[in-house]
This record gives sequence, structure tokens and C-alpha cells, in this order.
Amino acid sequence: MRMSFESDRRAPRGLSRRGLLCLLPLALGACATRRPPPAPAPVVSPFAPRYGALEDGGYRIPGVPVDEMKARNRRTLVDDPTGQPPGTLVVDPGNRFLYLVQENGKALRYGVGVGRAGMEFSGTAEVAYKRAWPRWTPTRDMIAREPDKYTKWAGGMEGGEANPLGARALYLFKGGKDTLYRIHGTNEPWSIGEAVSSGCIRMMNQDVIDLYGRIPDGAKVVVLPAS
Repeated sequence: MRMSFESDRRAPRGLSRRGLLCLLPLALGACATRRPPPAPAPVVSPFAPRYGALEDGGYRIPGVPVDEMKARNRRTLVDDPTGQPPGTLVVDPGNRFLYLVQENGKALRYGVGVGRAGMEFSGTAEVAYKRAWPRWTPTRDMIAREPDKYTKWAGGMEGGEANPLGARALYLFKGGKDTLYRIHGTNEPWSIGEAVSSGCIRMMNQDVIDLYGRIPDGAKVVVLPAS
């Protein structure tokens, strides 16, 4: 008796050839390795470019990590709280801010370090002149107060990365006389927002470079009382 095996090559009952073809890609897909979803892009602070490392005048200025800075100390545009005309610099030592008054009721606000109690300057002055990478000489009062620290620099220190005036300095005069107070950079960015200096108004180097390029000699400066 001759038997036919044709029935063995037929699709199982209830499953057509077309159905088998439709299931084939699913089976192959189950064997394929699935790629993990892409990692989310890192969040970059909009302030990061403002405080990155710089090469300036042959010197290197280290970057200031923005995640280690208090948000209030970052340079930012705010509503002007001073009431002064545009172009005026206003230092608020009590709140540790410096404002550069802008048009249309705005001001650029910078975090600053200020003088310790009893060594502050207040009043109205002007920027008699400004310097990049300035030379620094301690005052006689500073030498008398801390001779071990300052006597060796009585003849002055050349500008540079170790200089306490930082990358820029604005020299404040009142009535044509030097007040001996400066708005200047610092190589101690941790001191911004604190009262630690010998009376001067210190800024992060990145900020004082920005300010230096925005104001002319003769700009009006108002330093508010500390309290």
C-alpha cells in the first residue's frame, strides 16, 4: 500500500501559510539584541560659560565650578533696585552685591566680597582709572596691622596670578584724592559673598573682567553704608 506524506508538509490546522510569514519577523525580532535607550544629555548650567577657565594677558585664570557657587553670587540681569542713572556702579556691602545700572530699569548684578567691619568705605566716588593685571602695594595701615603678612610686599608686587588684586582693578577717587579702595579681582573666589578683605571690593576674576570692559574712566561709584 502506497502512503502519501503530502499531508506532513501542510501547515498546522488553523494556521495558514500567510500567518506563518507574519509570525516569522516577530520570532526573529525576539532573538535580536535590543539597544538600550540613549542616555539623557547632561544638564549644562547657562552660567557655566561665564565662569570657565581663561587665558588672559599671558596668565591663566582657573574656572570657578558653578555648582560650587551660591546662585546669588552669579552675574545676572535684574530689576534695578538702586534708582541711580544708567552707567552708575552701586555697591551694596550689606547684601554683598555690586550693580551696574542699565537702561530700561535693569541692572547687572555681581556677587562681591567686602571689607571687614570697621574697614569699609562708603560714599560717592569715581573710577579715576583702571588697570589690567595691576601691581599691588599694601597700605601703611595694612602693614602696621599685620606686619608679618605685608612687610615683605612694602615695595609692591607685580601683577600676576598670585597678586591679590586679580586680573583687573578699578581705582576709586573722591574729590580728586585716592580713597585707597579698589574694586578688583581675586584669586580666592571662595571669599565672594563674605566680609573678609581689607576694605576693598573684590569680585571673581571672570566678573571683574566683564565689568572692566563695560565702564569708562570717570564712572560714578556709590558705596552704600554697610548697615
